[in-house]
Parts: sequence; structure tokens; C-alpha cells
Amino acid sequence: MPHSNLADHSPPSATEPERAACPYSEEELPEFSPMPWKLQDIRSAIPPHLFVRDTKRGLAWLGLDLLMAAACWKAALYIDPTFRSRAAVQLLSPLGASIARWAGWVVYWWFQGLIFTGIWVIGHECGHGAFSASSYVCDLIGFTVHTLLWTPYFSWKISHHRHHCNHASMERDEVYVPKTRSDLGIPQEHDHHKMDYDEYFGDTPIYTLYMLMRQQLLAFPAYLICNVSGQKNYPKWTNHFDPDSVLFTKDQRHLIIISNFAILAMVALVRLACRTWGAASVVRFYGIPWLCVTHWFIMITYLHHTDPKLPHYRQTEWNFQRGAAATVDRNFLGWMGRFFLHDVAHYHVIHHFFPKMPFYHGAEATQYLQAFIGKHYHYSEKPVFKALWDNYNDCQFVEDEGSVLFYRNKKGQAVLRPAAKYREKAAVDDTPSSRT
Repeated sequence: MPHSNLADHSPPSATEPERAACPYSEEELPEFSPMPWKLQDIRSAIPPHLFVRDTKRGLAWLGLDLLMAAACWKAALYIDPTFRSRAAVQLLSPLGASIARWAGWVVYWWFQGLIFTGIWVIGHECGHGAFSASSYVCDLIGFTVHTLLWTPYFSWKISHHRHHCNHASMERDEVYVPKTRSDLGIPQEHDHHKMDYDEYFGDTPIYTLYMLMRQQLLAFPAYLICNVSGQKNYPKWTNHFDPDSVLFTKDQRHLIIISNFAILAMVALVRLACRTWGAASVVRFYGIPWLCVTHWFIMITYLHHTDPKLPHYRQTEWNFQRGAAATVDRNFLGWMGRFFLHDVAHYHVIHHFFPKMPFYHGAEATQYLQAFIGKHYHYSEKPVFKALWDNYNDCQFVEDEGSVLFYRNKKGQAVLRPAAKYREKAAVDDTPSSRT
């Protein structure tokens, strides 16, 4: 497992409590310079065999996922009959049997949610062409599994490809684009005007928790339907279901229509299932595990792309490899994340550099990547639920000016600042003469 580099930019002599006790000073923040290498230099550091896609190996992983999902489903069929039986009630008492029954369902939802998410990740691999060298195989499998999990395959594939091509670009990225100071209506801070940030971010922890839970359950559907957290330069009502959306070209229009019809077919299929087995059963066996997919998927992608120490870029300072490095690998749920989620969170940085690389080569390829780019590789061991809470509070906005940007927290404080030449360039760009 690669070691943590998220702390590499922090002064080695200062611990977090010591830094928290010191008065905040922008001038004393550690400095950051973007990576200098070309993409071809980085690719040359990765052995060629790690780019080879093995269709049979991919199919084996998909088969294992489907087998585990079927086994969990089969086991769940025994939860209610077992714990509602007379023997269970006599042995555990009515209350104890009821608690055991719901505990059984929670276990089912946990593991089936992880398994369903792993199947979604297979579809994600297909969307990138990493599952097989055959685009037909990739699209057939990706279209099928993503449709079964309420994702419009071709629509999402197209926008996700653009996200990878423009990651960490303030002007062109497709998702997790930071809000700016002006977006939130926060005035500029200067020596004669100290901001009271509590006026803008003085939410109670309970309200913050509510907003975080709303993000975890609704962010993905909201992104597909309303472009929530997407590129703010797009027209109002931009979405993934309009064939004429700015997200797509005219040549892609028929693919969006196919994805839409597939989602409509899922509506009909779920409606038929509810009539046949009852809505409550459909929710228990399928609906709640699907909600877990949206939770895990949003949590994984949010933590990949949102951290106080990850840069965003404007204009000429952005390039593909700098954007690819502006993400972080995380120890996500330990062995369960590696096994059930196919390393999607553990080795995401290498995936942003080379999206067609199969996930099963991620661990080995990351070792070569880390050796080459050094401190520009980011990895975190922080427990992921703590990281989710911390980053949701610490990543509020970026500045309106500058070509290299870092998130600021609810006090307007950053943890890194661009190196001097990038600050000087930002100052020049913001002079009145440069804006005329």
C-alpha cells in the first residue's frame, strides 16, 4: 500500500494540534508548485503489460459479482421466515427476534450494497473501455449493468469521459467544480475588512449532517437530472436525459435516446416487480441496496476529488496530467473496499492518468506512478467517514482570482498556497489594466 502523501506539503516539525494553536497566516502556508512532466514521460514509467486488457479476467470478476449478489439475495429470503418462526421467538423473545431480524436485513443491505456497487464499477470500467479491448463487449456489458442500477449508460459515459479529459479545470470540468467566493456572495477580504465568516457558514452540526446525508442519497440523481455540482457555465436545466443537451453532440443524440428508453424499461420492470411481489419486498431486496450504491458512489467520488490539499487550475496552468494528479487514493473500507469495490477508491489516481488501464493492474501500476511523480501523488489513511465530514466542512470555496487554487474552509482559511510565481501571475492578471 502506498504511503500517505497528503501530508507531504505540511511542515514536518508541526503537528496538526500545534498548527491549530498558531494564529492563521496566509504568508506562512506551505507552497505548492504544479508538476512539470509531460504525460508521455509518466506513461513511459509504467510497464507496458499493465495496460493490457483481459476480457476473460474481466468476465470472471463480473461473474463473481453476480454470483455473490445471487447468494446474498437467496440468503435474505430466509431472514423473515427464520426470525418470525415460533422457535426463534421462544429462544430470543419477541423483542429479541425482531431485533435479530432487522439486524439480518442490515447485514444484507450492507453487503448487497457493496456488491451492487462493485457491479456498477464494472460498468464504469466498460464506459472507459478498460474492461475489454472490444468496444462492443464493453458497451454491451456496461449498458446492461448500468441500466439495472438506474444509470443512463451512454449519457453518463459521454459526460464522464469529458470529466476525465478536463479534471480539475475550473472552466471545463464536468463535476465537483468548486464554488467561488463570488458564487457564495462573500466579499473579498483585505487588511481593512476582516470577514465574519459565521454569517455565511454558521450552520449547526445537525444541519450540516442533514445536508451531508442529502448529498449522499440524492447527489447522483440530482447531477443526472439537474447538473447539480456540475459545470456552472452550462445553461439552466442541463441534464443527462435531453438528447439536445449541451453535454452531447448531434452524433451522440441516438445514444442518449437509447439510454432513456433503457431507463423507461427499468421503470416498467420495477413496476411489474412491485405488482408481483409487493413494493415492500422490492424495496427491501433491491431498493435499499440501490440507495447504498448511490451513497458509496457519491462518497467515493466526492473524496477522490475534494480535499483541502488538492489543487484546481484555471486557464493556461491546467493540463491533463496536472488534473489527473489532483485526486487522492484512499484506504476505503479496508479489505471490503478492495474486494467488493474492485480497488476503485484505493487506486483512483492511476485511473485518472490512464482510464483504459484495467482495475486489477491498479495496485502495481500505482507503485511505478508514485515512484515517478513523488510528492504529487496523494494518498490518505484517514478513516473515510471522518474524511467525509472533515472535507465537507473544510472545502467550501476557492478564490475568484488565480490560476492555481485551493479550497478554503468555513473560516476562509486554506492549508496550501501557490508558489510565488503563480501568486505574482494572479496579481498581474487582476490589475485594472489586464481587465481592459
